[in-house]
Amino acid sequence: MAKENISEIGFEKQIWDAADELRGSMDAAEYKHVVLGLIFLKYLSDKFEEKYLELEANGDDKEDRDEYLAENIFYVPPEARWNVIAQKAHTPENGKIIDNAMKLIEDENSSLKGILPKTFSREELDKKKLGAVIDIFTNVQMSEKGDKKDILGRTYEYCLSMFAETEGKKAGEFYTPACVVKALVSVLKPFDGRVYDPCCGSGGMFVQSKNFIENHSGNIDNLSVYGQESNPTTWKMAKMNLAIRGIESDLGDHHADTFLNDLHKTLKADYVMANPPFNLKKWGQEQLQDDVRWKYGIPPKGNANFAWMQHMIHHLSPNGKIGLVLANGSLSSTTSGEGKIRQAIVEDDLVECIIALPTQLFYTTGIPVCLWFLNRNKKQKGKTLFIDAREMGTMVSRKLRELTDEDIELLSETFNKFEEGTLEDEKGFCKVSGLEEIKKHDFILTPGRYVGFKPEEDDGIPFEVKMVTLTKELSELFKESNELEEKIRKSLGDIGFEF
Repeated sequence: MAKENISEIGFEKQIWDAADELRGSMDAAEYKHVVLGLIFLKYLSDKFEEKYLELEANGDDKEDRDEYLAENIFYVPPEARWNVIAQKAHTPENGKIIDNAMKLIEDENSSLKGILPKTFSREELDKKKLGAVIDIFTNVQMSEKGDKKDILGRTYEYCLSMFAETEGKKAGEFYTPACVVKALVSVLKPFDGRVYDPCCGSGGMFVQSKNFIENHSGNIDNLSVYGQESNPTTWKMAKMNLAIRGIESDLGDHHADTFLNDLHKTLKADYVMANPPFNLKKWGQEQLQDDVRWKYGIPPKGNANFAWMQHMIHHLSPNGKIGLVLANGSLSSTTSGEGKIRQAIVEDDLVECIIALPTQLFYTTGIPVCLWFLNRNKKQKGKTLFIDAREMGTMVSRKLRELTDEDIELLSETFNKFEEGTLEDEKGFCKVSGLEEIKKHDFILTPGRYVGFKPEEDDGIPFEVKMVTLTKELSELFKESNELEEKIRKSLGDIGFEF
């Protein structure tokens, strides 16, 4: 019973607090892989043991690798199983034992080759503290069971978010805030088909897609996942993150630059979801002048925003949809041909919805960002929905804001009504506009231009009464100001300064 209570009161935070003790002088970017690697190792062992006990109970061969592979369970050799690690938790060799376990697991499972971290024997890692963290993992059962499932997956995601906060700007390479991803997914609704993220980071878009499907009684097996990531360590994290979640995926055989080495050239996706690096410079434009992806114009070499967008459009199926996060400059920039590219995309009737997000949602940047939704086959032809969500969200710390579930539900419902043709414009919040109106704004897509200002609430006090009160207050302020001026003049005069 105690084990279940631990998970209910926040096992994720317990693991984070304990693992934080391991850090010592180690850089956050390095110690991230120690913590996440340990979580992944426990996950592999738990899933293996669950099947192992089932085979034992049925009198089947417990060491038959095919029995595990048939259910997409990684085979864990005897020397790499958690009971061995737990027994050696408080010995000086605990780090070496874990490194060896990682190597043995890779040797037995080709899809994990070169993925698992093997840095636990390093001197910087306090072996006594490592033993204490191993104990915590040992004492809590983390295989998926009933309504307690996915404890480890949630722990992995929680630790990712905490590392993002710790690492600050560098975290943009691997983490998009969960609330932003949920907003994208709630509008796109990826129930079945091919989902693609050309800059997938640690795989958060795919994880939230899985959560969405499960929350709406769908089947994750109806979704095919494709991704690509240029950062080698982030690519490894994504592989582990998706494995923990039981998500089969094609992230390519290696990390690679999406623009210069597209690993999914023939893919036509039903859903594309991405949070590409904001305003990326030096993305390789010089080598891609005649690329087939630039249907709407060659993107400027100093900013990859419209390179990302056109890459995604190129990979869309005939009924495909896109949801992506971009800096607000993408809505209004006219420099280096960006305005012409944006105009061409609008005129091709691809832009379905634009949402302006509030500030302070990201650990990595304070710049304002927006959500673009594009659709090759819009239900509302020739129309675009603009939503100004800048007043949404709740501050969860001095620096960080989050969109609440209620905020996300409102965005989703607003979009649903737009698709159904029943949405009414709401001053200061949402507006449905046609091509002619967008033309009048020179194809600038900033939602504030379209939705206008929210009307002030009438407090019921007549204008004349308000003016009497306000003029009386103003008169008193003027009187106080004059008195303060005289005091200042007198003080200056007393020390010999007249004016």
